[in-house]
Amino acid sequence: MGSVDTTLPHPFDPLSREEIENTIFTVKKAHGDVYFNVVSLQEPRKAEMTAWLEDPTKAPRPKRLADVVVIAPGGKVYDGLVDPAKGEIVSWELAEGQQPILTMEELQLVEHIARKDPKVIEQCKISGIPEEDMDKVYCDPWTIGFDERFGSSVRLQQALMYYRPELDNCQYQYPLDFCPIYDSDKQEIIAIDIPKIRRPLSKAPAFDYHPAAIEARGGFRNNLKPINITQPEGVSFKLNGREIEWQNWKFHIGFNYREGIVLNNITFNDQGNVRPIFYRLSIAEMVVPYGNPEHPHHRKHAFDLGEYGAGYLTNSLSLGCDCKGSIHYLDAEFPTRVGGIRKIKNAICIHEEDAGILFKHTDFRDDSVIVTRGRKLIVQQIFTAANYEYVVAWIFHQDGTIQPEIKLTGILNTYIMDPDEDTHGWGTQVYTGVNAHNHQHLFCLRIDANVDGPNNSVFVTDAVPGEAPVGSKENFYGNAFYSKRTKLATTGEAKTDYIAQTSRTWEICNPNKLNPYSKKPVSYKLVSREVPTLLPKEGSLVWKRAAFARHSVHVTKYRDDQLWPAGRHVPQTSGEPSRGLPEWIGNGTESIDNTNVVVWHTFGVTHFPTPEDFPVMPVEPMTLLLRPRNFFARNPVLDVPPSYASTPSQRLAKGQGVYDAADKLSKLAFEVPKEVDGKGVSGAGNGAGGSMSSCCKNGDGCQ
Repeated sequence: MGSVDTTLPHPFDPLSREEIENTIFTVKKAHGDVYFNVVSLQEPRKAEMTAWLEDPTKAPRPKRLADVVVIAPGGKVYDGLVDPAKGEIVSWELAEGQQPILTMEELQLVEHIARKDPKVIEQCKISGIPEEDMDKVYCDPWTIGFDERFGSSVRLQQALMYYRPELDNCQYQYPLDFCPIYDSDKQEIIAIDIPKIRRPLSKAPAFDYHPAAIEARGGFRNNLKPINITQPEGVSFKLNGREIEWQNWKFHIGFNYREGIVLNNITFNDQGNVRPIFYRLSIAEMVVPYGNPEHPHHRKHAFDLGEYGAGYLTNSLSLGCDCKGSIHYLDAEFPTRVGGIRKIKNAICIHEEDAGILFKHTDFRDDSVIVTRGRKLIVQQIFTAANYEYVVAWIFHQDGTIQPEIKLTGILNTYIMDPDEDTHGWGTQVYTGVNAHNHQHLFCLRIDANVDGPNNSVFVTDAVPGEAPVGSKENFYGNAFYSKRTKLATTGEAKTDYIAQTSRTWEICNPNKLNPYSKKPVSYKLVSREVPTLLPKEGSLVWKRAAFARHSVHVTKYRDDQLWPAGRHVPQTSGEPSRGLPEWIGNGTESIDNTNVVVWHTFGVTHFPTPEDFPVMPVEPMTLLLRPRNFFARNPVLDVPPSYASTPSQRLAKGQGVYDAADKLSKLAFEVPKEVDGKGVSGAGNGAGGSMSSCCKNGDGCQ
């Protein structure tokens, strides 16, 4: 019998620094000086990878290939595959009429070019900025989205312009009214979009959020006491390379330039039976459409993953700030445009948190009780897309639930307005002269299902009243209701939307395996209630480009490389034809029943800005659940040690044998006074008239 070579990278591991360098050397040797947009792992072909996972001692180890995108002189874009170990180019194709993802270097260059451009200087003067203040002019560079004047063959960005009177000012309170167009190949401004109505630079006083500004406005609140998170015996998870094990969970943590965190081969040890659940999970795409129809604001709809990359934009996380407690970090490495290496230290943080009550029951007859506290594992990254921050957390619970959660913070995208100008409902004045436009944040979760095996089916489930009328034999009192399950048998049928009135959920089932008690197929349920409709109208530019957001759920049959729901190359697409999901679904007749399926779920938030969101926005969370249903034979967390447990017989025996593992560091927030005006006080500090908890200081029920 063979053995696994532990010196080799896991097939799911991101490319190492050496592999990236070998790939760059190979490409330069064959094609000279080119700009590198992507050098990333081409994930192993699923059939090969599945065979290796099942028996890594006998099955061939999947070959590691680098997925490469470069821009050659003249603006030509090439897609390639490179074998970094052999130094061989496996494939090399011209991507004609397409533009790849924008790199950090491309984005940062625009501001420096704009400050020196005579046309931009002229517009700044018209806005009220003297030429000697051009060092105070800033821009957020965005891909142009799509503009019919320029098409897709020229690589363009639009510069959203701002001004900072002082270096530490928040630029978003001083937006400018014009929009330069930047040619990335020529590295020059080729046009400027100027509004019909000019709006001069705001003269409102700065309203900043940095510490000096807060101190000047009265200072920080001083009534916060420290909260310390300690794990004196260390963490409860363990890592083998990038494979993590925690509380019956085991999975691989990957990371790429586009999606950021990617989770693979997610399994759960069910009392010794290691059961597969998902082959791959990721946030695969997102779109942020803005709601102002005036030119050029219709172009503002950012695909922050497909156009810029959650990996490329990710933050280097800080201990005690972004992540609190006992933290483990993973780094990320990417190529620079010219062929160097850029390292992002602490790109991912991994830690545990208390999750509150896991389960509890008290018998009202005798106050016998069991209470078990839960904990959760969090795998997190934070990325900054110009003005916005996105906190992306994958939360694993002890009961088999996976909870993707996204928090929005950062700063609103803003546009200039005259004081108290009518926004026509398309935005809100959040500060003097600052118009924050309505917008949506729509994320696409990609679920590569493997629920107890590779052949799965998807059902939509609605809570509905019984069909029989009141007074009938079947429903005499009219109170009947049930869970109506509808199989999504084809890709066309699977295009479904959330319905709040029926508490709609989706079930990913293995129809070949039944729960021993319910006799229903083992499944994982997608529970998601923050599911806004794509508001731009059918036929709009956003609607055509962001086809994944037209419905809450799509389902496709798995195929290698169908990873990006808006297409491989997203910048400057017209949406004609719509890329990604519409191409894969076609006429909608392909069967997705009892086969290898991928579920695509769009969720998010519709944001109508308010002054409370400015000058920096408190986090707005959105979350969903992937929950086991009919998957386990019983409650899967019965073996988690309780904090306190007493049975009726132990109560009768005056607490003999009571299980007490309560946290001895916990204490009353306020001391309980023994006397008030010479009289005893009962239950003080525990709620007026309330009895003390059965899980309390002396462990004997305290009653």
